Amino acid sequence: MPRPPDPARAAARREAVTAAAARLFAERGYENTSVTDLARAAGLSSGSVFYHFPDKRAVFRSLFERDLPQCRELVERSLDTDDPLESILGMVDALGAEALDPTAPGIMVELLRQVDRDPELARIVSENASVLHRGFATLLRRAIESGTVDGGLDPDEAAAWIQAVIDAAFLNAENDTDPRPMLRLIVGRFLAAPTTGKAT
Repeated sequence: MPRPPDPARAAARREAVTAAAARLFAERGYENTSVTDLARAAGLSSGSVFYHFPDKRAVFRSLFERDLPQCRELVERSLDTDDPLESILGMVDALGAEALDPTAPGIMVELLRQVDRDPELARIVSENASVLHRGFATLLRRAIESGTVDGGLDPDEAAAWIQAVIDAAFLNAENDTDPRPMLRLIVGRFLAAPTTGKAT
């Protein structure tokens, strides 16, 4: 009689493959990493990899699929505050922290290479970006209404620029440099409401 599937064991193996994939894809690139390489790095057989993922592209997509619930939780938490500007900067901090992962620059480069080759990957990335965009735009509208952000900004356009600045941090990340202070400075100055009057 076959042993019933163990969900915890399956989840652990799937995560082991995903963790190995992040490291290898970042170091070697997607095209130069085989399923055998992934299996060896995860301590599994190639058959085990295919048990959890239909193909190598599905493994690569899994790196971004796991971002979606985290993005939604971040936005929900950020919207449930009384200070929209600080919530915007808090989101910037949280997203910028991910650039500290040493695999981040390599994975971002591979994403740019692969996204046009995989419509499902493009959909996942677009959905993640949309969740974050809606969160930033909503907070920007609240901040504009409260007078803590420049009222001349278009919330949707400003949200897109904030996301672009965060993406740039991933492409230019250095392992020994925390991008969050600079990201917070750039976004804070970009959003700052103009001061009234002149200094004496």
